[in-house]
This record gives sequence, C-alpha cells and structure tokens, in this order.
Amino acid sequence: MARNKYDVDEDLEVEFNFGHLKRLFRYLKPHKKSVAFVIFLMLVSSIISVIGPYLVKDAIDTRIPNKDYTGLFISAGVYLGCCIITVLISRRKVLDMTRIGQDIVLDLRTDVFNHLQELPFTYFDSRPHGKIMVRVVNYVNSISDLISNGLVNLITDIFVLLVTAVIMFVVNFKLALVCLIPLPIFVVVVFSLKRKHRKAWQNYSTKNSNQNAYIHESIAGMKVTKAFGREGRNLKIFRNIQKECKDAWMGAQKIQLWFWPMVEVASAVSTVLLFVFGILWLVGPEISDSIFTPGLVTVGTIFAFRSYVSMFWNPIINIANFYNTFTTTMAYLERVFELLDEKPNIVDAPDATELPPIEGAVDFCDVHFAYEPNKMILDGVSFHVNPGQTIALVGPTGAGKTTIINLLSRFYDVNEGKILIDGHDISKVTLHSLRKQMGVMLQDTFIFAGTVMDNIKYGKLDATDEEAMEAAKVVCAHDFIVQLENGYQTEVNERGSRLSVGQRQLISFARALLADPKILILDEATSSIDTETEMALQKGLDRLLEGRTSFVIAHRLSTIKNADKIMYVDQKHIIEAGTHDELMERQGAYYNLYRAQYAFLEEA
Repeated sequence: MARNKYDVDEDLEVEFNFGHLKRLFRYLKPHKKSVAFVIFLMLVSSIISVIGPYLVKDAIDTRIPNKDYTGLFISAGVYLGCCIITVLISRRKVLDMTRIGQDIVLDLRTDVFNHLQELPFTYFDSRPHGKIMVRVVNYVNSISDLISNGLVNLITDIFVLLVTAVIMFVVNFKLALVCLIPLPIFVVVVFSLKRKHRKAWQNYSTKNSNQNAYIHESIAGMKVTKAFGREGRNLKIFRNIQKECKDAWMGAQKIQLWFWPMVEVASAVSTVLLFVFGILWLVGPEISDSIFTPGLVTVGTIFAFRSYVSMFWNPIINIANFYNTFTTTMAYLERVFELLDEKPNIVDAPDATELPPIEGAVDFCDVHFAYEPNKMILDGVSFHVNPGQTIALVGPTGAGKTTIINLLSRFYDVNEGKILIDGHDISKVTLHSLRKQMGVMLQDTFIFAGTVMDNIKYGKLDATDEEAMEAAKVVCAHDFIVQLENGYQTEVNERGSRLSVGQRQLISFARALLADPKILILDEATSSIDTETEMALQKGLDRLLEGRTSFVIAHRLSTIKNADKIMYVDQKHIIEAGTHDELMERQGAYYNLYRAQYAFLEEA
C-alpha cells in the first residue's frame, strides 16, 4: 500500500511478539544493578506496608480491651515509622526510575536516528516526514513512560498482591476465600477485551501518524498555501484528519475505561462480602450450619481485612493501568521496531576497504538501473572520464541525468554493471571513504539552522574562519554575507528562509569549495542565480572546478559550453558525446536543443 500520503493509513508489517519486549529489555540491561536495587527497596516497602493492618487488628483485639496503653503507643509509633519509610522509598524509586527511563530514551532515540541516517532515499521518498518524526519523538517518549513508571511498579505490585493474599489466608482462610470471589470473573473479562484493546490503540497510532504527516506537510508548504489561497480548504482537510484521530482516541478510551470501573466494582463487591460474612461469622450463633460457626472472626480481623482488601485490589488497579499503558506502548513500540528493522540497501560490503586518496578517474561499465521493476532508467550506459575533466550532462527531463550522479554518489546501487573510481569498484569501498572525497550541490540547496559560518563549514568542521571566508570570496558570496546584520555570524532559519534562493546557492558553493572534494557534482546548481551574479560567479566556478573531476547538470546550455565533454542523455542511453563545438558540427540532438534554446532566448 502507498505510504507517501497523509490520508493513507500505514499497515503494520511486523506484528507484535514478545521478542519486542526482549529487545526493549536490552536497553534496560546496562541499568540492571540500579533496577535491582530499586526493586529490592520496593519489596522492602511492600513488606513494611502489610504490617500496618496487622497492628490495627492487634490494637483493637488486644491492646484496647486490655488497656495496654504502652503497647498501643508503641504500635502507633511503629505504624507511623512504617508510613515514613514507605514514603521515602517511593521517592527514591521515582527519582531512580525516571533517570533510568530517560537514559533508555537517549539510547533508543540515538539508535533510531542513527538508523535513519543509514536508510536509503527510497525510504524517505515513500513516507511523509511527519510519519517518521512521530516515531522518533512521540513513540519513544511513550516507551520511556512504560519503563519509568511501569515495569518496576508491576513487579512490586505483583509482590504486594501475593504477600497480601498470603497474609489474608494466614489471618483467616475462609474470609480470604470470600473476599477473592470476584477475582476470577475480573480476569475472564480482562482477557476477553485484550485483543480489541490492542487493535484500538494501533488504530489510534495510525491516525496520529497521519495527523503529524499533514501538519509537517502544511508547515513545509505554507508559502504555497498562502499563494493559492488554500487556507480554508486545508483547514477542512485538517478538521477531517483531526476527527479521525479523535474518533480513534475515543474508541480506544471506551475499551480502556472498562478496566478501572471493573476493578472498583470488584473491590466494592469484596468489601461488601467481607462485611456480610464477617458480621455473620461474628454475630451468628443462632445459625447451625458449621460454615457460620460463631467466633471465627474478631472485630480487629474485620478492620484488618478491610485494609487488606484495599491493599489487594489497589495493586490490581495498578496492574490494570499498567496493562493499559503496556497495550498503548506496544502499539508504538511495534512502529519503532518496524523502523529499526527496515534494512538499509546501501551499506558497506562485508569485505569493503577504504578508498585511498583519488585522482578522479570515473568509469561507468555497462550500467543498468531502474527505480522500479520493469521501468529501466539506464540501459547499458558506459563512459570514461579522465581526472580533472568537467563533464556536462544534458537532455530532456526524466532522461536519467540525475540518476547518473545518484549512482556515482552511491545513493543507489546499480542493478547490473559497475562504476569505478580510479579503478576501484565503488560498491567494494566504504561509503564514508567514498563520499568524503565527493561534493554534491543540488538545485534545492539546503541551509541548516545556525550561522552562515556554520553552514559554510558543514563539510569541513576543522576549517578556520579565514579559510571559510576565503572560500566565500572565491564564489562571490562574501559581499552579500558581510552586509548581513552580523556578517558570517548571522543566524539563518531552517532551510535558509531568510536568504534568497541565489544567496543559498552561493553559500553552498562556498561550502563545496571549502570541503575541497576530488569529484564535484553540480545538479542545476546555478539555476537560481541571476545572470549578473552568474557572470561574476563564473570565475569562481572556474576556480571551483579547477583540478577536480566535475559533473554538471544544467538546462541553461550557455553555462556548460566550456565543458571538456558534453553527454546528451536520452532513451536510457548516452546518445552522443563530445565538446560543444563537436556536437554543434554533428547537428544532432544537442545541436537541436541548443538552437531551440537560443531561438527562445532571442524571441524573448
């Protein structure tokens, strides 16, 4: 199913299994000593907490009737001490588990971000970026909540549940059985709702992902929205998406809200049964049936059991809440691990070697490539480029010019054939050693949030300010930069929205020159620069291209007349190649394209 729209639900390709929990516990493993200490403290707290009701029973049944005021004050002091210790332990647990949870978020989110950087362009082309961002931010936060507030509480709640049940049976076996009558019914109902609950939260995570995708798309395209007056229509679309998200949330809540009332009802039923049978066994001497034998229950026992019933069902409430959180988080965890399980198809080969410093010779050897099966873009393309040559790629839109440079940069792998740089097969060398010796400048220049200086140094962090300024001067960017409010230290917004398109491209030229790549790729890199600036920049471009192998894609043919070789790409092949003069003499495809463009400019 298509994924690249905000209104298309993503099918979950990897269903949940307990292997996901095992993978999550790997992030918990480095903190196992801290978690074990917290669990120990909570178990101590649980044992201390069950002492209180027994002290109340002893006070009512023994201390008060015997007027043992000393023992009563001692019991009260012990009870108060137990409460203080429990509070202190709970505070320590919250602090420690919050820290551990945030450490796990740090590790998990780092792994997700690192994996994103390894994924191919096809992954990002096939999904709205909002659907990716919600995994990195929202879903990982939900996992943190599960770990910080859930797992340790689950262990201690189960322990409290078991200890309380044991003490209840020790104090009064028959009364304990009566109080636990609602438990089997509760368990059956919970398991009957389990699958529906999980599906409901999966549905909400899908709708929430759609919502984030549309918000991201709307912000990125806000200028177009305003230019075409689409605000009203977009608001209507957003309201529909919001309604779907709200309906999905309410659907999940309707199922989730069954759990807490069921526990409350079960606890209330247990309390009613406690008082009914407790009073019968306490004041029922006229009943001859042995089950109602008088004297089985004391007043203190009833008071103690009232506390124990609460202590028994409170952990069940917590466990039910944990189950709700667990089910919700699992829906998110499935999405996160689905991303982590996405296989990068552009990776270093097992026996990959470092690409040594290159001269810049490039060979395409019978290269075949298709983005989709049975839709060939390049079919048997071969050519040789000498070090230091400037190669211009021309031809109609969609002919495969950008594909050639994408393959050379190894953003994609060839289907057949091979690409060599200085005789080294690029599929057999590490990606880092390949790309650090290449520079790519695209038509849609990306400027990062930060200073102008930060953007120029992006590809060479160890460069000095003087080196960055010299690069800017060479490509004619220095003059406009020093006129900015803070010069090179001027803060620019994400994507460089404070700068003109031409200014962004000039900064990109400076960035590329400073990085000093041996192979330089310019994909319509001068398309947004005005003619006057381009004329001034031409000397800088000559400096930029000097001494390095360059591939230039340009629709403005006047900019590539001096290229060492011009290759016309069409019909999945390079149909002709040569210098400008040679191709004009042949009067072939390049000649026709050049004459058409020249005639158009004359007419204009």
